[in-house]
Amino acid sequence: MIGRLSGLLLQKNPPQVLLDVQGVGYELDVPMSTFYNLPETGQPTTLLTHLAIREDGHFLYGFLTDNERYAFRQLLKISGIGARTALSVLSGLSVDDLAGAVAQQEIGRLTRIPGIGKKTAERLLLELKGKLGDALPVAATPAAGARGDILNALLALGYSDKEAQAALKALPGEIGTSDGIRQALRLLSKA
Repeated sequence: MIGRLSGLLLQKNPPQVLLDVQGVGYELDVPMSTFYNLPETGQPTTLLTHLAIREDGHFLYGFLTDNERYAFRQLLKISGIGARTALSVLSGLSVDDLAGAVAQQEIGRLTRIPGIGKKTAERLLLELKGKLGDALPVAATPAAGARGDILNALLALGYSDKEAQAALKALPGEIGTSDGIRQALRLLSKA
């Protein structure tokens, strides 16, 4: 099994990268969360990997963090979820956001991901419950109830998870729900 590759990043064509490891070029599919954090081409890179061997070929998937690879493997264990769907989930949500959505049973956050319908989202929430606990974000803790409410309100208004998270980070630490929503909407309207 190939568990990790280190080499020079030769090409970046989303969602695929080409990594030169001592003269051997490895093609890896990566989630967008990994893709956006890769260095420029020609730079040394280390990726954790998951090798899938199927009757139609060998497929290599790459991840910058162990949490991403762990979440990918947990997604693959779910009936009806293949590698492409797992990559879509991790491209649409960070591992922490996915863990938060599972902990709070937020079906809406999952159905916003392309290719994830209501039934698949329900299955993901059911199957992943309790399996991504180490990656829980701050917004999923009970002490951050107002921040979680602000995030849910922004998502319900149609903002992407990335936009809502960015607005949430810009808010002061101790803010009420209604003031937080108002200020977040002002920030998002200026962006």
